[in-house]
Amino acid sequence: MPRLKNSVFALLLVAATFMGAPSAFAQDTAAADQTREEIEAAMGGLPSFVKTVSDGALPGLWAQTRSLEMSGNTALDSKTKALISLAVAAQIPCTYCIWMDTNTARQNGATDQEIAEAVAIAGLTRNWSTIFNGMQVDFDTFKKELGGM
Repeated sequence: MPRLKNSVFALLLVAATFMGAPSAFAQDTAAADQTREEIEAAMGGLPSFVKTVSDGALPGLWAQTRSLEMSGNTALDSKTKALISLAVAAQIPCTYCIWMDTNTARQNGATDQEIAEAVAIAGLTRNWSTIFNGMQVDFDTFKKELGGM
């Protein structure tokens, strides 16, 4: 009997979800179309990879990109953001991001030495993280020994 109740509940949940689906899908498509137009205007064209992003995800991704990477009104300058992104991309690893972030960093004045150092710091952080976590170093002791609270 509990399975029947769960099955009925699941069926009702699915039905309730899809009863409003057509209008939600239409809203997603309209917002995505508007976002694609905005991206095309901002970038002078629409990169083909943008067409691969789902309609539901694109407006939010673009809003984050626009406010964090394209706005001049952020706490970090463009070079610093590109170096941080490059360091993260090297660890993931993401070939696309590494290529783009390296170019962006250079366009914003980063030297080859700054790029190399950002990547080296990422590697150093990853190495220490592996040791701390793998050896199960006690976090409270770690903070105490290094001047934390």
